[in-house]
Amino acid sequence: MPPIVDAHHHLWDRSMTQFDHKWHEDKGHEKICKNFLPADLEPLIKAKGVEKTVFVQTQHDTRENDWVLDLADQYDWMVGVVGWVDLASDDCEAQIEKYKSKSKFVGVRHIVQGEKDDDFILRNDISKGLGLLEKHDLAYDLLFFVKHLKHAKTVAAKFPNLRLVIDHLAKPVIKKQDMTGWKEDFVAAAKHENVYCKLSGMVTEADWKNWKPADLRPYVETALEAFGAERCMFGSDWPVCELAASYGETFDALMDCIGGVSEAERGHILGQNAIDFYRLKV
Repeated sequence: MPPIVDAHHHLWDRSMTQFDHKWHEDKGHEKICKNFLPADLEPLIKAKGVEKTVFVQTQHDTRENDWVLDLADQYDWMVGVVGWVDLASDDCEAQIEKYKSKSKFVGVRHIVQGEKDDDFILRNDISKGLGLLEKHDLAYDLLFFVKHLKHAKTVAAKFPNLRLVIDHLAKPVIKKQDMTGWKEDFVAAAKHENVYCKLSGMVTEADWKNWKPADLRPYVETALEAFGAERCMFGSDWPVCELAASYGETFDALMDCIGGVSEAERGHILGQNAIDFYRLKV
């Protein structure tokens, strides 16, 4: 069996005032309004047998790349860093080349869900940057709300050699058990072989105080049906998951939801797909 890989977690140090931490301070976010560092994560992953992890960006700032890559040098289990480069910049390719030289820099993300322009991902300057990621063979994480999901198939078709992964299933309304406006675009995206899906971020789309694994199961089953076990991967979304569940509860909920898959399929979902998608050196 391949090692278990958490393909999606974050880290932050609120004393680093060069970064924007304001969203941690939103009402209801008290549980995550503190530092979360590798030393905090290490016992949590060990308790669940998770052997390797992938950090995913939180800042539109290349200085976060530098900070986390330095941490990854200190913790062998941090095998991947999905960072940020300015896709719209004339300097984009130079930024890509700088970070691509780091063996643990495996992909790029932009917080598209936070952009005022719902069509941000289709902008010509962003498309140019995505083309450079494709050229340099770096993966790209799609952080979408449901309203953006219709664009996934467009991007996938335009850049057929760009490895894309939908973070958090594009945040369907699990709390209301509603697939309206989500399932059709989600399934359409899955028809493109270069698109993967992270089984992550679900507990925070459910009822934070009263969710149960059964609430997540229809969405996991839809993902497995659309993408297959060969293109879905586990991600904890720690520490954001702490708003609704502990690391262990988040992991256990996914294990409950994939209880019916074969051992080989479980190996793909829990590790091999992340290794293959991000080309992790494990």
